[in-house]
Amino acid sequence: MKGLPFLFFAVAAICGLIGMAWGIQMSATGNHGMSPAHAHLNLLGWVSLAIYGTFYHLVPKAADGILSKIHAGLAILGVVMIVPGIAMAINQTGETLAKLGSVVTILSMVMFIVVLFAKGRA
Repeated sequence: MKGLPFLFFAVAAICGLIGMAWGIQMSATGNHGMSPAHAHLNLLGWVSLAIYGTFYHLVPKAADGILSKIHAGLAILGVVMIVPGIAMAINQTGETLAKLGSVVTILSMVMFIVVLFAKGRA
């Protein structure tokens, strides 16, 4: 595996590892206050990115071109923004990053849908 599928899987695995460690930390301390941020890291970071990587591996032609690169950038940026943004919102230090991360994450899904319909049947 190489290229875009590898990128998605590499970032997904890192998110999965961080998410698992964070879950253990919450369990060990008995403080589960960051569960929403932890859940988003696991679902958007580990699961969604791995699904995207699987798609691009199964449909290699879909990984060609600028649309798939924009999708990757938006998807990864969305995770990087939304998870700390949710943590900040939980800590009542601001919701702006979570809101921006949500918009970027939705844009990444829109971009995925564009790629899926444009090149997914190839």
